[in-house]
Amino acid sequence: MQWENNTMMNTTDASLDTKPEQTTADTDIRTKSTSRRQFLKGGLLATGGVAASTLAAPAVLGQSPIVIKMQTSWPSGDIWMDFAREYVDRVNRMSGGRLRIDLLPAGAVVGAFQVLDAVNDGILDAAHTVPVYWYGKHKAASLFGTGPVWGGDATTMLGWFYQGGGKELYRELTQDILGLDVYGFYGFPMPAQPFGWFKEPVTTIDEVQGLKYRTVGLAADLMQELGMSVTQLPGGEIVPAMERGVIDAFEFNNPSSDLRFGAQDVAKNYILSSYHQASESFEFMFNRDFFDDLDEDLQAILQYGVEAASTSNTALALDQYSKDLRALQEEHGVTVHRTSQEILDAELQAWDKLIPQLEEDDFMKRCMDSQREWVDRVVFYELMNKPDLALAYEHYFPGKLKL
Repeated sequence: MQWENNTMMNTTDASLDTKPEQTTADTDIRTKSTSRRQFLKGGLLATGGVAASTLAAPAVLGQSPIVIKMQTSWPSGDIWMDFAREYVDRVNRMSGGRLRIDLLPAGAVVGAFQVLDAVNDGILDAAHTVPVYWYGKHKAASLFGTGPVWGGDATTMLGWFYQGGGKELYRELTQDILGLDVYGFYGFPMPAQPFGWFKEPVTTIDEVQGLKYRTVGLAADLMQELGMSVTQLPGGEIVPAMERGVIDAFEFNNPSSDLRFGAQDVAKNYILSSYHQASESFEFMFNRDFFDDLDEDLQAILQYGVEAASTSNTALALDQYSKDLRALQEEHGVTVHRTSQEILDAELQAWDKLIPQLEEDDFMKRCMDSQREWVDRVVFYELMNKPDLALAYEHYFPGKLKL
């Protein structure tokens, strides 16, 4: 088992797919022979066919809902709790009352960075988090959310997870390498994360040298290459750290979370469109023993509910992020910038330095080779096929892109 030194605390995840073509994770779930569900079914059959037929229906109809204790890594007021609630609502309704998710904010049971260990140990049944929050266990965690940009966005990389070999590599990392007792599903491909909040606008590498900056995962390594001093903090601790002078600048994820955190009260320059975290998605994590004990239709509801919530989360994000970005500008005096070409070029050069170091780990090299192969093929199609949307936007809404 490999453990990486890092200032972050631990969290986890794993991969599963139950398509008709059986995957390794399918086999793990379907062949596990010691679950309570299988034991109980066997016991009923052993009493005889007539007894089983008379007892089974009342037992199912009269059962109380299975309560799933799920904690997020987000403060109760963050928009990401709203995203988690969309998942909870869909699962509760699709299960017809047989499942009930008890959704808790960060800190209710464990800290934001500790949900992995809590799910693995059975303290929590499930968690709603992101993979960089367990980057401290293995740097490869960041490859499943905030790795090198390659050229694809979060939708591209979510496609890699489900169709390009990512879920198999994810299962290998979580179960074989780290020995974790979890399954995980991915949903909601996030818009690229902002370069962040700064007290003064920055456009050159010299201007970021020595800044105390908050980010997480491999982005921390990247920003250190740019000359920043990096601190890794959960979302709820960012603004207080800025107020105390622990950090000079920071990024979290999106305009809505940043507005709710009060970012606009500690800085007025908001810089979008960075390469440091361009492809993140949510992790929906479950304790493996708990999940295996569920009936297969309930397992499917939990798994494919992620896909349903992914669509609804995307729609809500587009609506709310855009409204809140406008509110930051018009109501709070925030100036919105795009990351300068000089800084973007420097970020790519920093990735170029980091990648060979990361590839010294065999698993990380195999993972990045798989990503490059996927992006090489898929993004060629995406870029060749995608029209120039900025040209069309400028045609109908002239002048707005000239910030």
